[in-house]
Parts: sequence; structure tokens; C-alpha cells
Amino acid sequence: MAGRRVNPPMNFKTMAVPDVPRGRNGKHRMIVSQILSDLGQVPEGMAIKVPLADLAESKEKIRSALNRASRKAGLIVSTASDATFLYIWTEKTAAKVS
Repeated sequence: MAGRRVNPPMNFKTMAVPDVPRGRNGKHRMIVSQILSDLGQVPEGMAIKVPLADLAESKEKIRSALNRASRKAGLIVSTASDATFLYIWTEKTAAKVS
């Protein structure tokens, strides 16, 4: 047939849109969830100490993932580290002026 166009073969597989996974569950999700959970339980003025040896990824990658998650949760989180631990604490939020 002269007028019929033949499509080239597809390069990738397809799937139904309702079956597409939603949300981002990155590889740092578990440790970041644990840190945020602990931060919600520590008294003001206290920091949590995460042993660097327990981290599957570098402290820089964990800090980045924690920064993304804490901003999404509306928290101001600060970090520091030494050769052994990653220290994490929440900062006071500024009081809103009416």
C-alpha cells in the first residue's frame, strides 16, 4: 500500500499509567526517615550523633538528602561532623511578627 506509513519498532517497553510508581523513594530514604524521627523526639538544644561508620553513603550525600527532606517538612536542620560522628540538630524557627 503506497499511502500507509510504517512506524519503526519501539525502543522501550510500555506500561499502564496507573501502574507507574509515584513519589521518590531514594536510597537514602531509610536513614533520613530515622534521623527526622529522632529529631522530632530530642529536646530543644540537643543534637543527635550518627556514627559515620553506620552510613552506607558519604556524609555529604546524607546531608544533601536530609536537607531536601527537612525543607520539605518545614524544618531548619543544622549539621556538623568530626572524624567519627555526624551531628544533627534542629534550629529554632524565627517567631512570626504579626
